[in-house]
Amino acid sequence: MFRRFTPVFLFFAIATTPLAIAAQDSEDFMRSAWHDYRIVTVVEGLVNPWAMAFLPNGDMLVTERPGRLRIVRDGKLLESPVEGLPDIYVRGQGGLLDVVAHPEFVSNRILYISYSKPQGGSESTTSIIRARFEDDALHDVEEIFEADSQGRGHYGSRIVFDGEGHIFFSVGDRQVRPSGDLEAHPAQDPSTHHGTINRLMEDGTVPADNPFIGQGEVEPSVYSYGHRNPQGMIFDEATGNLWLTEHGPQGGDEVNLVLEGANYGWPVVGYGVNYGSGSAIHAGTMREGWENPRHIWVPSIGTSGLMMYDGDRFPAWRGDLFAGGLTGEILVRISLDGDVVTGVENLVQRLGRVRDVRQGPDGFIYLAIEDRRGNPSDIVRLEPVDH
Repeated sequence: MFRRFTPVFLFFAIATTPLAIAAQDSEDFMRSAWHDYRIVTVVEGLVNPWAMAFLPNGDMLVTERPGRLRIVRDGKLLESPVEGLPDIYVRGQGGLLDVVAHPEFVSNRILYISYSKPQGGSESTTSIIRARFEDDALHDVEEIFEADSQGRGHYGSRIVFDGEGHIFFSVGDRQVRPSGDLEAHPAQDPSTHHGTINRLMEDGTVPADNPFIGQGEVEPSVYSYGHRNPQGMIFDEATGNLWLTEHGPQGGDEVNLVLEGANYGWPVVGYGVNYGSGSAIHAGTMREGWENPRHIWVPSIGTSGLMMYDGDRFPAWRGDLFAGGLTGEILVRISLDGDVVTGVENLVQRLGRVRDVRQGPDGFIYLAIEDRRGNPSDIVRLEPVDH
C-alpha cells in the first residue's frame, strides 16, 4: 500500500522526586509558543556525552563516546568511570554510545549498552550488551547482538523498550556511499544489518513474529530497513508508535514512524544531495509501497536524540516529540495529532551540538551537549519560567 504523507519542510529561517544537581541558573529566559523556560547547567566537564539514563535512586548515567560510562550522583560527576566495559573501538564516530535501564531495573539491575565493537584493523561494528549494574560496576556482561555490517561510522545505536518484552535498536548504513545501482545499496538489502531497525526479546532471542522470519536469507532481527543513520528513537507505549529521527546527507533529515517490514527508501528515494557538490543522490522522493517520512528538514539539523514528553512541568507539551540537532545546534519541538506531524517549533539554539534528549524523573527536559573538537561540555536542562 502506498501511504502518501506529504512531509513538512522546515527551513532555518523559522525560528516526581527532583534530581539532585549542582545547577547554575540562567538569569535570562526564552520564550516559546506555549511555555517560557530557562536553561540550567546540570553537569560540567564531560567529553562527548552521547546518552543519558536516569536510575531510580536519583543517579544519572552518562556515556562518553571516548569509552567511559560516568555516574552523576547528588549533583556531582564522580571522578571514577564505571568498570567492566568491553573493549571499545574509539575512532571517528565510534565509541561508547547508548545506555538504557531495563524497565524493571529496581529488581534486576540490568543495563543495555550499545557501542562500536573492534573487528580488527580499522573496522568495527555495532554491538549491544546487557549487564548487571552493582556497586558502580558492570557484572555478568553479555553480548546480545552484533551487526554483520562493518565500517567506521553511521552506527545508529539507539535502544528503546516497548513495554512488552522487546527491545528495538538502530543500525546505520555504515557510510556505504551510494553510487551506480541505488537498489543494490546494502541498506536496501535486509539480509544485512545495514540501515535497519531491529527487534529482539530482552534476552537477545529473536521474536517469532518478526516480519521477515522465514523469508530466506533475511536477517531475522530486522524490523524495518532502508534507513541511513537513525540516532533518535522513542516508543510511545500509549499508542504503540515507534518514532525515529535519522540523518539525511546534505539536507533531508527525517522523522519516521516505524512500521514492521517497511522500506524507508535510502538511498533510492530521499530529499538530500551529496555533500559539497550538491549533486543528486536519489532517483526520486517517494516510491509506491515504501514509507515516506512524516517530516523533513532542509537544510539538515543533524538529528540526534529523541524523546516524547509526558511530564507535568510543561503541560502544554505533553505528547510532543523533542529532537536534538548536531549541526543545527538546536532542540526542536514536534507536535503530533496521532501519527501525523502537525507542526514544529525551534527551541534551544546555538547552545552546542545537542546529542541526546531525555525527560528526567523531575519532569524537566535534559540535553547532552557535545563539542565537535572533544572539549569538555555540559548537560543542561529546560525549566519552566512562571510569570
